[in-house]
Amino acid sequence: MTILIVEDDRPLNDGIALSLGGAKTLQAYNLKEARVLLKEAVDLIILDVNLPDGSGLDFCKEIRSFSTLPVIFLTAYDLELDIVAGFAQGADDYITKPFSLAVLRARIDAVMRRHGPAACVYEQEGFFFDFDNMIFKVGETPVNLSKTEQKLLKLLVTNRGITLSRDKLMDRIWTDGAEFVEENALSVTIGRLRQKLGGAPIKTVYGIGYVWER
Repeated sequence: MTILIVEDDRPLNDGIALSLGGAKTLQAYNLKEARVLLKEAVDLIILDVNLPDGSGLDFCKEIRSFSTLPVIFLTAYDLELDIVAGFAQGADDYITKPFSLAVLRARIDAVMRRHGPAACVYEQEGFFFDFDNMIFKVGETPVNLSKTEQKLLKLLVTNRGITLSRDKLMDRIWTDGAEFVEENALSVTIGRLRQKLGGAPIKTVYGIGYVWER
């Protein structure tokens, strides 16, 4: 699991990252850095409300315009009105400072359990993908996808609207310990997906990678 921590207090940001030893962490100290890091494949965001270059509330609303990516607010604002505002913008949880790192880890686990099954089904614009049961349809027509194609498709649709770099996709898809993967393996797999899912909104972002357009 990859967690993006958006917190301008550097010691706190570092402390959270260290406490989440079982996950890969990306660290941002402002919204500008967070937007850049969101180009990576992220599974969850820990987000401060008050950041140097804007509001975490507005950023959460921005994310919700294209993604169901889980967001946990971590903030000193503990008034009922602040908490309600956080949930109104689409937060999955709201933790006030000071807090226990053990509680934070438990909240992360709870949020990911809630999101896990939902994230495995995608139904939109004539496409139906059930990754748990390996059922894929375009309209009413079943589509047969290889394991590699399924992994790539899941990464794209669960991060829709976010450009995923070629390196990130290669690292996340070919995880079987193979010492050598053909340089064009990703391009070939993308081509096969496009052919099988005619009309799929898979866009090439030249020089970077690919995005499932929202």
